[in-house]
Amino acid sequence: MSMNTLTESDLTLTAIAQEKMGELFQQVEDNIEGVRVFAIPGGCSGVSFGMTFSDAINDNDGVLACEGFKVIVDDGTMQYLRGVEIDFVDRGDGNQSFVFNNMQPVGGSGCGSCGSSQGGGCG
Repeated sequence: MSMNTLTESDLTLTAIAQEKMGELFQQVEDNIEGVRVFAIPGGCSGVSFGMTFSDAINDNDGVLACEGFKVIVDDGTMQYLRGVEIDFVDRGDGNQSFVFNNMQPVGGSGCGSCGSSQGGGCG
């Protein structure tokens, strides 16, 4: 199976994000291949991201090998994710999350203001 290897020009993780993801990865089943990052188009910013454990790497996936785990991104998501840095933020009060820095605005949507549903809105 041909696997597309991602490089740091495609996607990076901060040290704390790698550490946290590595910790999470140690708690999952052995058949899990990596952490899949996927795009959820829509919303004001154009796209948001989710993360889930994945037991499969597909032909259209790119893989970023980190210490102890892999980050898996499919072609469709990679177009939004290129150049992004994944970080981990602990705001205290148990409020912890992975965040996506350096997001490129998705151009060409022409969706000026979010509250407006006139003129067809955002497709």
